[in-house]
Amino acid sequence: MSEYVNKIYEIVIEKDPEQPEFHQAVKEVLESLVPALERHSIFKKEKILERIVEPERVVMFRVPWLDDNDDIQINRGFRVQFNSALGPYKGGLRFHPSVYLGIMKFLGFEQIFKNSLTGLPMGGGKGGSDFDPKGKSNREVMKFCQSFMLELYRYIGPNVDVPAGDIGVGSREIGFLYGQYRKIVNQNDGVLTGKGLEYGGSLIRPEATGYGATYFAEEMLKIKGLNLKGKICTVSGSGNVAQYIVEKVNQFGGKVVSLSDSNGSIYDPEGINGKKYEYLLELKQIRRGRIKEYAEEFNVEYRPNKRPWDIKCDIAFPSATENEIEKADAQNLVDNGVIAVTEGANMPTSLEGTNIFLEAGVAFGPGKAANAGGVATSGLEMSQNAMRLSWPREEVDARLHEIMVNIHNTTYQVSKQYDKPGNYVLGANIAGFLKVANAMIAQGHW
Repeated sequence: MSEYVNKIYEIVIEKDPEQPEFHQAVKEVLESLVPALERHSIFKKEKILERIVEPERVVMFRVPWLDDNDDIQINRGFRVQFNSALGPYKGGLRFHPSVYLGIMKFLGFEQIFKNSLTGLPMGGGKGGSDFDPKGKSNREVMKFCQSFMLELYRYIGPNVDVPAGDIGVGSREIGFLYGQYRKIVNQNDGVLTGKGLEYGGSLIRPEATGYGATYFAEEMLKIKGLNLKGKICTVSGSGNVAQYIVEKVNQFGGKVVSLSDSNGSIYDPEGINGKKYEYLLELKQIRRGRIKEYAEEFNVEYRPNKRPWDIKCDIAFPSATENEIEKADAQNLVDNGVIAVTEGANMPTSLEGTNIFLEAGVAFGPGKAANAGGVATSGLEMSQNAMRLSWPREEVDARLHEIMVNIHNTTYQVSKQYDKPGNYVLGANIAGFLKVANAMIAQGHW
């Protein structure tokens, strides 16, 4: 990193030494921005980096709620409103025991550039709680969501901040949150996205991140003169993102041979398709079961406490959580001949792993570009709510596909302009940054 960029990074660490995930996200972005800062001296003069690494607002609050035993439980809630230069803050809510301020800042910082790349008028933010919905009854989840919204509603609105779902926040949680929000403000203003179709949601929204990641992978392969047909794919996770990567890869003629959850992974060399895919959806969406049950049902290999990155594949889709591909995992994938890695999750590859992929010439789609389909379709949901319209499935999917193709083309063209053709990390970071930085300058010193 340049001396100037390194100074900014050191300040970030000094101010918040206990937030390693945030440090990692900042370092990856700042390293990529060096060529752009050298070309555009105005960004240093206007202190864009110093401003962009500081959230505009951080809200932290307690969330007391009553469990089924009538005992009071207390969790901590967060909303990090990072940057609104391009529009209302936009980003999901995560309910998971690992949530703390550093995770929220990392996710919110990434969201700035991801939302910029979509071309839609959305700023970057993120929120959530250390509440764990796993093992809780529907009533307990409802009680928690209602208490959470009693505080959050003060800071959100259709033209201010529009949260969505993330890990631990699916259609059930969004429904409870939105119902409480409406009761408090007495308005139907579409302030949450990922809503049910019955009350303002958009078709394709549950599928959007997985579909979008697969569209991005297909575009990266086209640059190499290839496509997904006949390719062996490993996927981690088994939530919405992973499920719909499986569906879309199958449609493109590829074969997904792995999925995982926090307890382990499965290896199904015949591919997860047909009745097996239908079973997967029922297992995860209705019964909320564990992926081990898939292995038992279809007599395939279950790998306790193992990730799928030692399985030989053409394309990898890390779609579970941050830093799930570490240095050794990345080297395993390269040694086994992987040609493309597409991040379905947020920052699932460590910096060391990312560098291994880039040095090996692997087509690497970073999350802020490759998994932007979810927030892009949330933006489309916002548009439909504002116009009181509901677009058909085919129209939303076509718009999503177009956005993902544009994101790919933008990041690839920027990587060429900065003499690193095919380096999507550099291309995504610079492309996302330039739009936000210019908007910040245009709007003055705020």
